[in-house]
Amino acid sequence: MILSKIIANKKLELTAIKEETSIETLQAIIPTLPPPRPFGPALRLPGQVAIIAEAKKASPSKGIIRRQYAPEQLARAYEREGASAISVLTEEKFFLGHPTHLTLVKKATSIPVLRKDFIIDSYQIYESRVLGADAILLIAAALNREQLVEFQETAAGLGLSCLVEVHTESELTDVLSTGATVIGINNRNLNTFETDLRVTFNLRNLINNDQITVVSESGIKNHQDILELQKNGVHAVLVGEALVRCQDPGAGLNQLKGGRGPDDL
Repeated sequence: MILSKIIANKKLELTAIKEETSIETLQAIIPTLPPPRPFGPALRLPGQVAIIAEAKKASPSKGIIRRQYAPEQLARAYEREGASAISVLTEEKFFLGHPTHLTLVKKATSIPVLRKDFIIDSYQIYESRVLGADAILLIAAALNREQLVEFQETAAGLGLSCLVEVHTESELTDVLSTGATVIGINNRNLNTFETDLRVTFNLRNLINNDQITVVSESGIKNHQDILELQKNGVHAVLVGEALVRCQDPGAGLNQLKGGRGPDDL
């Protein structure tokens, strides 16, 4: 199981990171930082689906996706073509990301930045705030209900938003009971890494609260997918691989939105 391998490695990494920088050091820096950019409101666009465009070099299932990888250049192109937010992979071993990539993207753009990583410890929430994140990803498959509640409260106390990710009906039931306001439905099975958009269609029907922003994640390849998701009441999508594989990711984003772009997408 890929997810369990990633989490086991993350625990080892955290032990070393905490020795280098204490949580008290992070807490002392946070009051000096500007407030985070609003993430949730950026994902609600009247009459259209908002796009969270992802900066990602590699994945466990596909290997290296983009060899010439400059996250800040990707982010500038995404913002120029109308992305509502940027997602930055900061996991090092399996996705070849790095925490500094998030800081580079934050400085290069003016839209909200989501830290996409495997958060299993409240330390990482403080770290995310210091790095410049406006929002963090919380994965229901990696956390129990108590952690989901605690981590959302910690994030809120720091001004951070949470994209809380689910893949199954039982995970969604748990997450709905935590008061999550932005729920990501991951079409990718984190154990097999296969994708199926029907996961979003099925789980979206179980979310009855109009105040909850629904994000479809993974496996979104073209404008037709966006239209289908919009028809099913999805407010935003998170797209990585389909854009990062494009020779011109900005043009790829434009095409994803229904404009003219390269044939890569």
